Amino acid sequence: MSWARRRRAAGPWLAAVLLLQGAGCATPTTGLDPGDPADLNVLFIGNSLTYTNDLPAIFEALAEAEGVAVSRGVVAFPNVALEDHWSLGDARGAIARGGWDVVVLQQGPSSLPENRANLIEWSGRFAAEIRSAGARPALYMVWPASTRPGDFDAVSESYRQAAAAVDGLLVPGGEAWRAAWRRDPALGLYGPDGFHPSATGSYLVALTMLEELAGRSSTRLPDLGLGVPAATRALLAEAAHEAAESFGR
Repeated sequence: MSWARRRRAAGPWLAAVLLLQGAGCATPTTGLDPGDPADLNVLFIGNSLTYTNDLPAIFEALAEAEGVAVSRGVVAFPNVALEDHWSLGDARGAIARGGWDVVVLQQGPSSLPENRANLIEWSGRFAAEIRSAGARPALYMVWPASTRPGDFDAVSESYRQAAAAVDGLLVPGGEAWRAAWRRDPALGLYGPDGFHPSATGSYLVALTMLEELAGRSSTRLPDLGLGVPAATRALLAEAAHEAAESFGR
C-alpha cells in the first residue's frame, strides 16, 4: 500500500498512542514493539508537532526512496512535554521493550529559560533509559509560533543544549526552516494556525531527519501526494542539508 493510501486509511489519531510499523497502517495500540527487522528502527516521542501530517511516515517514505528500510513507532499526544510523557508511562514502556536504534524526543519550543531547563532535565532522564535499552537519543528541534519569530534563536539553543547534554543526535528542524526561508521567504512552512507545520514544513523536517538519522541526503525527492512542487522539494533538500551540516550532531 502506498504512503498516501496508508495515510488516508489511518483516519484521525489525535490523542492516540500509535504503532506505525513498516508498511502497515497507523492503528491505535498500546503495543509498541519495532516491526520486522529493518535498516533503521526509530521510536518517536512527542506531541502534535510530531504527528501532524504523519511526519514519521514521511520520513519513512523518504528513507525507503534512498534504499533505507525503516521500522517506526510513535508515542504522541497533543499538548504534552517530555515531563508529561514520563508520568504517563507509555513512552517509557515503548523504550523498555527495546529493538530501537534511535529514539527521537520532541516537545514545544522551550525558548524560555525555565522551559529550556525542563527540556534538558527530562531529555536526560529519557536518555538514560534509551541507552539502557541499547538505542541512541535524538532531539527534534522545532520552531516558535509565527507570531514570535524573534524566538528562533532561543528555540535552537534550547535543543542544541539538550542534545549536547545527552550526547545525542540533533535534528535541526527549525534551522532547516530558516535555511529554506533564506532561499524563498514566501515558503508556507506554517499551517493555518501559525504553529503546526504545513505539509511543506513537515516534508522539510523529514528531509532533515533523513540527513541526521539515516545519514543520507535525498536525491529522489518523491512526491508522496503532499502537493509539494518538484522545484520546492529540491529547495527543501538544499535547506535540510545546510541545516544538518551547520547544526546537526
